[in-house]
Amino acid sequence: MLSYWEKKNFLHQDLIVIGAGIVGLSAAIQYKERFPERSVLVLERGLFPSGASTKNAGFACFGSLTEILDDLDVLTEQEVLGLVQRRYEGLLGVREKFGDAQLDYKPHGGFELITDKEIHFLEKLDQVNEMLRPIFGNNVFEVLDSFQSMGFGKEVKAIVKNPFEGELDSGKFLNALWERSSELRIKILTGCKVLAIHPDEKRVEVTDAAGMPLFFQSRQLAICTNAFTKSLLPDLDIRPGRGLVLVTAPMKKEIPWKGSFHYDKGFVYFRNIDNRLLLGGGRNKDFQGEETVEFGINPKIREYLISIMEKIIFPHGMPEIEMEWSGIMAFGPDKRPLVKLINPDVGIAVRLGGMGVAIGWQTAREMVNLFDAH
Repeated sequence: MLSYWEKKNFLHQDLIVIGAGIVGLSAAIQYKERFPERSVLVLERGLFPSGASTKNAGFACFGSLTEILDDLDVLTEQEVLGLVQRRYEGLLGVREKFGDAQLDYKPHGGFELITDKEIHFLEKLDQVNEMLRPIFGNNVFEVLDSFQSMGFGKEVKAIVKNPFEGELDSGKFLNALWERSSELRIKILTGCKVLAIHPDEKRVEVTDAAGMPLFFQSRQLAICTNAFTKSLLPDLDIRPGRGLVLVTAPMKKEIPWKGSFHYDKGFVYFRNIDNRLLLGGGRNKDFQGEETVEFGINPKIREYLISIMEKIIFPHGMPEIEMEWSGIMAFGPDKRPLVKLINPDVGIAVRLGGMGVAIGWQTAREMVNLFDAH
């Protein structure tokens, strides 16, 4: 049972945001900054964000050479250019808003390992650089003259560097969002599982940790639940995609490289964090098995990642794996996020294609702009 005070003060808001990950908190912050007199409530079913916001690799990236060329197979050049621009502007926006120190952002660049399977992509490097020049004003990709000192396996035939990418601490990113939300007096309720939404009434049905049903009412509603959105809006074209991440124990010797590394057309990624290896991805080895909203470890993908660690990354000595986890992302027919109004006061910003760090802030801004127009 609710008290008089709870019914009076908590259940009616100007904006309710469903999902307290990167997109949800970014939307709440930007909405509150635009409409400071309005009340904002964020509902999150987990203790921490439930999808991938604090479970990702912390890549401040917008796409490797082979990823961009793959995108050109399903999108027009202008569409790919627009996608890269949204990601890059999103990264710049986050860095400008919170500062590199608060995010622990490191401008070490991005690197892609090229094997015999990808070597033909280098023939189109100049073409991609020319396509991206309107955004960056310079070449984005270049082949390193020498990389032997990095110690990778003999399968690596070339490495492509991108100086515009970097790394950040995903936990510190969320802390920055929490702190700004607190400054703006945005209310965040965790342990609230949303059972259903009623878009026409802007009404949200929730159950709390004790199983008690509650109904929240709002002037406007923002749905930012990414992979979990289909349970609320089943007609949307969204497919979940689970991602596995492994982290080793600290290495005895200094890892001889830094940066955000891509492999296997971007399906595998790794970086040096605190002289540990963080290695993730491999979803392409079992797309069907990873199309789930259940957290867990896929043995087939784990074995694939370990083989990369052993043969490609550290061919002269296998480190000990200390921790592992999975996160849930959302995908569609292509990598463009889904941002739209389903009625004049209900917006969605979902389906980030595994690029939430890069595009989350920008995607939230686009949705808030749609509210502003109405």
